[in-house]
Amino acid sequence: MSNQETKHILIRVDAGAQIGAGHVMRCLALAQAWRDTGGRVTFVMVAPPPSIASRLAAEKIELVTLPVGPGSVEDAREMSSLARERDASWVVVDGYHFGALYQHIIRACGLRLLFIDDNGHAEHYSADIVLNQNAHAREVLYMNKEPHTRLLLGTRYALLRREFSRYRGYTPRIPGLARRVLVTLGGGNFNDLVFRVVNALQRVQLNGLEAVVVLGGNGPADEKIRAAAAWIKDGVRLESNVTDMPDLMAWAELAISAGGSTCWELAFMGLPSLVLVVAENQRPIAERLNSLGVAVNLGWYEDISTGEIADALNALLTSFERRMKMAKCGQNLVDGKGSTRVLKKMLGQLLSLRPARREDCKLLWEWVNDPTVRDFAFSSESIPWDDHVEWFYSRLAQSDCFIFIAVDDRDLPVGQVRFDLQGGHEAEIHVSVEKRKRGLGFGTLIIERGVEQLFRKTIVRTVHAFIKPDNRTSIAAFERAGFKRLGLRKIKGHNALHYVRVRRLEE
Repeated sequence: MSNQETKHILIRVDAGAQIGAGHVMRCLALAQAWRDTGGRVTFVMVAPPPSIASRLAAEKIELVTLPVGPGSVEDAREMSSLARERDASWVVVDGYHFGALYQHIIRACGLRLLFIDDNGHAEHYSADIVLNQNAHAREVLYMNKEPHTRLLLGTRYALLRREFSRYRGYTPRIPGLARRVLVTLGGGNFNDLVFRVVNALQRVQLNGLEAVVVLGGNGPADEKIRAAAAWIKDGVRLESNVTDMPDLMAWAELAISAGGSTCWELAFMGLPSLVLVVAENQRPIAERLNSLGVAVNLGWYEDISTGEIADALNALLTSFERRMKMAKCGQNLVDGKGSTRVLKKMLGQLLSLRPARREDCKLLWEWVNDPTVRDFAFSSESIPWDDHVEWFYSRLAQSDCFIFIAVDDRDLPVGQVRFDLQGGHEAEIHVSVEKRKRGLGFGTLIIERGVEQLFRKTIVRTVHAFIKPDNRTSIAAFERAGFKRLGLRKIKGHNALHYVRVRRLEE
């Protein structure tokens, strides 16, 4: 088993007729991203609905059931015990019934905690990371937090499941008249609302109207919904336990949605939407989407009539310019990379640097002779062992050379960064990542941490990096780490892009 396979996160979340399934679905997105790195995931739930259990089983994700009151002290203690038993790297908690005390108990056990939040419902926040993926997220919601608590706020961190990744760069089709409607009102029990929406579809005065109604997974649609669907000449297709929502969203030309996390999926897909608020915590989401021009907020679901839904639907189906603008605004708001960004923040907290030691000699020799490293080096020949040993031990003894080994939370190496000082105020940086850890954002993290260490230990003001123009991965890593392109240089007969990072006043 590789090191990354031993990294384990436990996700504490619930679902049901009252809660819906949105919390689980966004946690599933994070779980998929973590598993894509080779890590392990366990979901921990109280009374999971069969549809959720089936979905997790299909994903081959372990599910543990707790026989406790959701959000209780006993819940927190059971969760902490389970996390310690399984040597979890992180505990992830998502739900409004988890508050300040729950966070405190998890953290007091020495566990790293990611707390997924929407409206600042807890009295105090002590988690390592608080994630609020909503467009209305603001720091003012989290004034009562610990100094160590890091905030990830806004739709840059919207958690979209793996199936949405194939639609990055997707351009939605916006017809003059929209005729395909997707209805998705969450995983709760809203049969009466679904019935009203289906009746509203019947009133739409547009030939060729088609609709797909996605039913919540917590129970079958009642007979009046099926009867209402049959009234429409062209039919309404009822679907339940849908596992590929992106394809349905790509098929649709307009959506009627609840104001939960599905809104960020619809925005990403550029699908114009009418939003119904079916829970109090959805009000800020619906209001913000309306103000940004991404969706039309129809308000509280109990206050709107069938006729009003039909009128709003008719107006948007026939307004090409409005739908075009909404699609553009939505895709500008959500780019689909949120799960990756959150994952990098989590992995970043598992990363630290230590000075290189004599026993690292063989490891660095193996890394420097990796074929990919040699391809992007300015001298591509393999380095003999004896030459490397002589070079490495001499560098360790020099005061103008700093070599750091990046290690994870189990003290296992994931990469290295070296600084060769040039006079008192300048240095050149060299970095590499262990081949099994590439593509996870470790390059940027190692560069950032290395520069921080260098500025802390020395009076260096400028760090230089020289990169082959075809080394796009390295270029992206340095740019994300704050390096700026200065120009072009010749290094050992090769063209090299010259990047610099200048110490800021506060560093």
